[in-house]
Amino acid sequence: MYRNVITFFIALSIGMILNGCKTKEIKNNFDEGFKIRTGVNVSHWLSQSGKRGEARENYIVEADFDTIAAMGFDHVRLPIDEMQLWDDNGNQEKEAFRLLHYAVKWAFKNNLRIIVDLHIIRSHYFNAKVKPLWTDPAEQDKLVNLWQQLSEQLKKYPTNMLAYEILNEAVADNSEDWNNLIDKVVTSIRKTEPERIIVIGSNMWQSANTFPELKVPVGDKNILLSFHFYTPMSITHHKASWTDIAEYDGPVNYPGLAVDSSCYKDLSPKALEAMRSYCNGYFDKQVLADLMKPAIDVAKALHLPLYCGEYGIYPTIPEEISLRWYKDVCEIFNENKIAYAHWGYKGDFPVVDENSVPNKKLVSILTAE
Repeated sequence: MYRNVITFFIALSIGMILNGCKTKEIKNNFDEGFKIRTGVNVSHWLSQSGKRGEARENYIVEADFDTIAAMGFDHVRLPIDEMQLWDDNGNQEKEAFRLLHYAVKWAFKNNLRIIVDLHIIRSHYFNAKVKPLWTDPAEQDKLVNLWQQLSEQLKKYPTNMLAYEILNEAVADNSEDWNNLIDKVVTSIRKTEPERIIVIGSNMWQSANTFPELKVPVGDKNILLSFHFYTPMSITHHKASWTDIAEYDGPVNYPGLAVDSSCYKDLSPKALEAMRSYCNGYFDKQVLADLMKPAIDVAKALHLPLYCGEYGIYPTIPEEISLRWYKDVCEIFNENKIAYAHWGYKGDFPVVDENSVPNKKLVSILTAE
C-alpha cells in the first residue's frame, strides 16, 4: 500500500541532497491552532434527513451556532450525505452546498472549529447489508472524486479552523479494504492540501476495539484519529427503533449490571442474542475506560491526537442514570486528552429541546473541564 509513497520520499530525499537544500517540513496544524476539546454533531440537517427546500433551510440557522457557542462548545461536527449534495447524475446541488458554506461561516463567526464529515454515500451506509464501496473499484474512485470536489469547495478555509472526515463508520468485511481506501483518499487530498486536518476512524463503526487493525499514512502529522462510543447499547440505545433491542422497554442501570437477566423472559430470540452478546453486562467507569484503551494506545503509539466523534444516550432512560454515564465518559475523555463531540445537537440525541433551550444539567457535564 505504501510502496508509491516510500518511492516518492526516497526520490525527494535524493533530489534535495543533489540540490543542496533542505526538505520543507509540513506543519502540524494541531500546534498551529486546530485545537478542539468538546463539541456537538449538527446532525439530521445535511445528513439523514428528507427535509428539502425551506424545511431544510430553517431546520438549522445561524442562531443555532450562536447557541452552540454560548453553551460552551468549541467545535461542531457536520455530517453531510452524498444524496443531499449531489443528485443521481453526480451534479452538485447548489442549495445544499450553499447551506454547507453557511455552516462554515456561522461556525467561524462564533469561533467554532468545524469538521465536515462525509457521513453516508450511496455506495456505503454503515447499517446496510450490501455496501458496493468494498466490491466495486469504480465506487472507490467515486469517493476519491467526491473529496476532490469537496476540497475544491472548502480549501479556501483556514486549515486551523476546518477539518475533513473522509467517511463515517466504515464497515468493511476486511479491515485492509478500509486501510487501502484511506490511503487512496488521503493521497488525493494531500496533492492540494498537505496541511489540512483529516479525521480517520477505524473499521466496524469506528469501534475502539478495531484500532489495532487501523493503518494510516506514515509520517502524516495532520491526522486526527477517531472512534465512536455508545457502550453499553442497552443504556445508550434503550428503545431505539433501529436496533436489535428496540423491543426492550424494561429498567436499566448504571453503574453496575445494565439489565438484570430476569428481564430477558419476554424477549425475542433476536433481542435475546443481542443482549447476551454485546448489549448488556457490568459497566462502571473503569470498564468504560478499559474499552477505550485500544484506541488510546494506538494514538499514543502513532503520536497522533484522539477524538471521539460520537457518543450519547437516546433520551428514554431516567435522567439520573443517563447523567452518571455521561459524567464518567466525559471524565475519561478529559483524563486522556481525548477531544469529543456529542451526538447530537437537535434530533434523536439532543442537548436542546424543541425550542432550542439547552438541557443545562447535561450541557454542564459535556462542557466541564
